[in-house]
Amino acid sequence: MIEHKAVPSLVGLLLLRAGAAAHRAGASQDVAMPSLAPATFARIGTVDERFQSYNVEMLEVTGGKFWRPYGPEFDALLQKGRPAVRPSASDTPTGVSPDLFQYRPPIDLANARLRTLAAGLGPAYVRVSGTWANSTWFSDSDPAPSTPPKGFGGVLTRPQWKGVVDFARAVDARIVTSFATSVGTRDAAGVWTPDQARRVLDYTKSVGGRIAAAEFMNEPNLAAMGGAPAGYDSAAYGRDFKVFRAFAKQTAPDMLILGPGSVGEGGLLSGSGVGLKTRDLLAAAGPGVDALSYHHYGTVSKRCAGVGPAATTPEDALSEAWLSRTDATLAFYRSLRDEFEPGKPIWLTETADAACGGNPWGASFLDSFRYLDQLGRLARQGVQVVAHNTLAASDYGLLDGNAVTPRPNYWAALLWRRLMGTTVLDPGVPLRAGLHTYAHCLRGGRGGVALLVINTDKGASQTLRLPTPGERYTLMSEDLQSARVRLNGT
Repeated sequence: MIEHKAVPSLVGLLLLRAGAAAHRAGASQDVAMPSLAPATFARIGTVDERFQSYNVEMLEVTGGKFWRPYGPEFDALLQKGRPAVRPSASDTPTGVSPDLFQYRPPIDLANARLRTLAAGLGPAYVRVSGTWANSTWFSDSDPAPSTPPKGFGGVLTRPQWKGVVDFARAVDARIVTSFATSVGTRDAAGVWTPDQARRVLDYTKSVGGRIAAAEFMNEPNLAAMGGAPAGYDSAAYGRDFKVFRAFAKQTAPDMLILGPGSVGEGGLLSGSGVGLKTRDLLAAAGPGVDALSYHHYGTVSKRCAGVGPAATTPEDALSEAWLSRTDATLAFYRSLRDEFEPGKPIWLTETADAACGGNPWGASFLDSFRYLDQLGRLARQGVQVVAHNTLAASDYGLLDGNAVTPRPNYWAALLWRRLMGTTVLDPGVPLRAGLHTYAHCLRGGRGGVALLVINTDKGASQTLRLPTPGERYTLMSEDLQSARVRLNGT
């Protein structure tokens, strides 16, 4: 019998440990858990080969005003009082103060280090979308104008989109996107027209690329935030989605249609009365998606505390209530899937710790517990794809976008990619407070088993008993809010 200590940590054994500090202080205790018998683990499902995926915001591709970084300037802004929600400029989301944004140049998707790090997570889907995508105008001629036509908020150039296609090819990623739906895409009667979508699809094909899947628009339950016409409602969405579906089936029959891509219900926006109801959107649109998609954020960051529930604190980050929020959101959208699109796969196409750029500790080891726990939970419940937001922008990025260096969540993601295969197993032990255990077939190891063991109890180590030898990979840090992690102590 082989024993392994899990002292809050991760394990073809991935251990995630939170309690190094408690051990040094002498406050920890050792708790034995039941013996695990990997040879008896039952197969309970499979996930997409590209299960772990990521987002590159459309705004990153075009350049523009994205979430203002935390730091002295941001703190000074808050000290003056919560920024007022003024009428937004066309290049920032409606309903959020423009003061919360700061210009960022277009991302360099040809950067060799960025491509190397992204390739380490492949195969994956790269989703290029976000709130700004709803109002981005694609210029299919050169040179592109510096300002968009009326009814749009930004410009996507041909070289920029070719950069996305080339990046996806280089890192073994398939492109997922959404299309412009703002006022500029509509006819005199206000009905959405597919002209912009057609131009994007045609150009993508002309440079040897392919869009694997698409949502009609980003987060239609918050359509007003993304530049939809005044008074846009569920009936209008249903009408427009039917136009999109017919267009997509004819023009790009091999492109998966995802939808609706709503956010917040069942969790973040529950009971707020904000936005349209996804139930009404699905009822108006009728059946027709290839996979039901949704977005999940456990909270909003302090950037947006005025438009949502108060952000969590670092003290909440290892709590069962926080880690289980993703279950409540999935349950909400799964019930709608069962009612309106029975049997269709479920994709989580955008997620992170907190909306509006992430929490201040989103770039630290503290968030790696949520990151891996969410993958384990959702794989066990049959979700096929989970696309983290973002690869390399703001505090929730897997990478520091300025230095193009890995953050703790990147190392967590890399270990998942190396160890956790697509067949999901039942480890025979339920989730319990302080210790979460997940099992998959070992990636690339016929007959092998990979265990992900997460100990969130800072005051207790856990002893794992396995009947056979294995390799252990333990992620840990001296400080949970550190941007540096150690693997197996080094």
